[in-house]
Amino acid sequence: MVAVVEIVIEDDRWLALELDALAMPAARATFRSLGLPNEGFSLCVMACDDARIAGLNADFRGKPQPTNVLSWPSDERGAVVPGTAPDLPVLAEVEDGHLGDIAIAYDICAAEALAADIPMADHVTHLLVHGILHLLGYDHVGDADGDLMEALEARILAQLGIRDPYSA
Repeated sequence: MVAVVEIVIEDDRWLALELDALAMPAARATFRSLGLPNEGFSLCVMACDDARIAGLNADFRGKPQPTNVLSWPSDERGAVVPGTAPDLPVLAEVEDGHLGDIAIAYDICAAEALAADIPMADHVTHLLVHGILHLLGYDHVGDADGDLMEALEARILAQLGIRDPYSA
């Protein structure tokens, strides 16, 4: 299994969802899908509320509003050519194996799950996979990158028994 997925709970509403029980399978499935080793890497997930993530979004992205998930890779990673996969991290080259940090906001996640009529656990798992892919260098700034990332997310979620969030 992935060496460490540390969970930091800042909003007690996350406790009922058992975020650690969602994060580990999401990380394992993402790593397995990309052919990465299931041991040695680590990441941290901070479970917060909309106010906290809005502050982080303002500080780091200049956007003072809440968002569902934010990611901070431990190193600059990304594809050289738009629409292609990034070079994946090599464990021996990642300091302490730490891939980075993810923040996820309860309020906006709950509202999105309700609006899409999907279980909160499925939506949160999707956002965790999305955040982990960002830590690994995937992005969705351009259409080609977005298409690649969405297809990969759908494939990983299918392995977890979760329907494609991008299908009609």
